[in-house]
Formats: sequence, C-alpha cells, structure tokens
Amino acid sequence: MSDIANLLHRTAEQSIAYLDGVAERPVGRPVAAETLRGSLGDGPLPDHGEDPAAVIDALLAGAAPGLVASAGPRYFGFVVGGSLPAALAADWLTSAWDQNAFSYVSSPAGSVIEEIAGRWVLDALGLPADASCGFTTGATTSNMVGLAAARHAVLAGADWDVEARGLIGAPPIRILAGDEVHASALQALRFVGLGSDTVERIPVDDQGAIRADAAETMLAGSTGPAIVLAQAGNVNTGAVDPLARVIEAAHAVRAWVHVDGAFGLWAGASPRYRHLLDGAEHADSWAMDCHKWLNVPYDCGFVAVADRAAHYAATRMTGAYLVPAADRDLDPFDWVPEASRRGRATTVYAALRSLGREGVADLVDRCCAMARRLADRLAMERGIAILNDVVLNQVLVRFGDDDNRTRAVIAAVQEDGTCWAGGTTWHGVAAMRISVSSWATTEVDIDRSAEAIIRCFRTTG
Repeated sequence: MSDIANLLHRTAEQSIAYLDGVAERPVGRPVAAETLRGSLGDGPLPDHGEDPAAVIDALLAGAAPGLVASAGPRYFGFVVGGSLPAALAADWLTSAWDQNAFSYVSSPAGSVIEEIAGRWVLDALGLPADASCGFTTGATTSNMVGLAAARHAVLAGADWDVEARGLIGAPPIRILAGDEVHASALQALRFVGLGSDTVERIPVDDQGAIRADAAETMLAGSTGPAIVLAQAGNVNTGAVDPLARVIEAAHAVRAWVHVDGAFGLWAGASPRYRHLLDGAEHADSWAMDCHKWLNVPYDCGFVAVADRAAHYAATRMTGAYLVPAADRDLDPFDWVPEASRRGRATTVYAALRSLGREGVADLVDRCCAMARRLADRLAMERGIAILNDVVLNQVLVRFGDDDNRTRAVIAAVQEDGTCWAGGTTWHGVAAMRISVSSWATTEVDIDRSAEAIIRCFRTTG
C-alpha cells in the first residue's frame, strides 16, 4: 500500500472514530484560544517540514479541545444541521477528485452534477423549473447574487447598464425590507454597492414577519427602480413573511422581490408546512443554504433567479482563455461570483438522491416536531417561557423573566455540554435561541436536552 493510501486509511479511521463518538461528546464547552494555540503549535513557521502522518496526528490531538460537536444530534445553535451519511461520503469524494468545478471543460462531471442537483433543488422547493441557479458558499453570497440580478433588472428598466457603467450617476434604487431583515441580507446589499442604511424598514408583527398592510401602503404609488427583500424563516422565531401579498404589492409597481430563505425555504419541501410559503414561487429571486436544513457539509448555498437574462448579465465571466460550453448552463462560473471552486453541488446531489422527495419532507417534519417537543417540555417548568409561536424549527426561551438569569442559564448550558444553544436579544429582552436542524436528532436527544436546560435553570436560581 502506498504512503498516501496509508495516510488516507488512517485519517478515515480517525474520522469514523470521531463520528462514532460524536453523540456522546460534550457538545461545545468553552475553551480559551490560548489553550488551542498551545496545543496546535503556535509560533513561527518551522524551517523543516514534517512527515504527513505526524502532521495529521498533531492536528487531531491539537484541535480536539476546540471541536464543537455540531455534527451530533444535540447542537441547536445557528441553524446548523449535521451531515447526512451520503453527503459526507460525497464530500470525501469531492476532495479526492479535486475538481475545479468552475466550468464544463475543467470538470464535465462536476458541471453535470451541478446541473442535476440544481434542478432537484428547484423541484423539491416548488420553485420555477426554468429558473437559473447556482451553488455558492452560503446564503450571504446567494443573497448577493440575487441582489446583483435585481440591481441589473431594475436599472435596466431605467435604461442604465450597471455592469458597464457602475453605480456612480445611476438612478437611485429604493430598497425595502422588514424590520427583522437578517444581517446577511444587509451585508449582501453592501457587497453590491446599495448600502445597508438605505433600507426602508417595513413594520413587522410580534413574530418578526412583515405586516402585509404596511408593505402595501409603503409600496403603493412607488415609481422608479425598487427592490423588496422578503424573508422565509425569521432567524429567531422561524416566522415567514406573507409572501403572496408582499409579492403582489411589489409587482404592482414593478419592484423586484428577493426572498432570503436561508433555512425557511426548505419548508416548501414538506406538504405539511409548504402553506407557510404560499406565493414564494412568484418572487424574482431566492437564496438559501444547503448546509442548514438539507444537512450537507459546509460550505454550500444556493441561489435561483426567475429572470435568467438578468442573472446571467449580473454574474457572467468572460476571458480569452475561457472555453464556453455549448450550453452555457453547464458553466457554473457564469452564475456565481467564483472562478476557482470545489464541486460543492456533489454533496447536494448525494443528499437529495439518498433522501428522495419523501425523505426531504420527513427531515423537515421531524425537525419541526422535535422543536415543538422541546418547547412543550420546557414550558412545563414554572419560570420558563417560550417567547415565539413554534411554527418551524426555531424556539425562543426566556428564564425567570430576567435578562441576567437568562444569560446565566445559557452560559450554564454551554458549560454543561449536554446540548448547545446560543443567546439572542428579542424585542429588547435576552433569550435563548434553539434551532433543531439535524437529521440525527431524536426524541431521546430532545428529552436529554430539556432535562439539562431545566437542571441549569434550577441551579442558577
């Protein structure tokens, strides 16, 4: 057996051992950065290289204290899913194949895998089958691509070629978004030169969803280029904007509607929950993550645009050395910002093929049921309050109706290690934010987590 084969076999064995024990690891206890610097060999770059096997052994030992068990069943922070077995295996293949998946000529297999995976995602989510699409690093970049297409379209309607002329001197673009717009959408606005402080905030309801009547009033009579940012899945509550009414009001004044659905768009794959997204298919662009609710490894986002010409104009790349495919859909570099890129769609292909339509729906349904189970169990404890309507997989929890107590419980839960949940501020008060997003989470995991959270609440009183 060759040296590289020995190295990969040993590494695979260590990876399997980690995954075999991840369900019982402390999920994410705090660790000092200085501790990790010491264990990983902080200091100047060594003059001489080391044996690859020794490097991997040192990496395994040094990283161990700082590894968070987000691949396990009781990590409830940041809307993080685990990795489905087929998706993880496909990710290993992706690294072994080492394809530059930016074009058909650089990886015919990578391009066709991406084409098929894109069609499957559109199908699963109930989005238009003829929409253009691309795989990005995550929802932030997907938002950026969707907004770049929006910028092109609304300025083209005002006889301005933004790709050629830039934004200096361009007609102003009116930007509207809900008062609970996600930070990644605001960041994407900055990336495409539209600015975050230019956003007109639409009032929201008590769950953070846009008030349809307010959106209709603000849009009525609007003239000139305009973009509306809607949201499918409030990051705190899971609430979905009233998409049908928002889209109808926006389109009445020729405004573009972009839907930031980082995790919430996956509700469209479930017959039980897709009603929450009524009207979403009539938007102009959509952004979401695959490494959240689809449970593929990082990093993988997805963007789709109804107006293929606007998408292509905003992101296409040209160069004398670029050999275009006969079918431009097969050149991913025309649809996303990156040239050199890994074949990240391979994991999506594997995940969707392993699950099928019914499996994706079941994944969504189970996570929502587990979130509801955890909320119900915590609400039974006197002094613990659930702050949101648990419509999807998000749960907001407050302890003792006290900010300090709530933050103390969050810190205690993180130190305990049974599960992991983060903190947030909701309507001016501190809260614990729980997101149930992993394929591996069971009722047993939910009950263990509830017991740990309640224990920490009781001990902080």
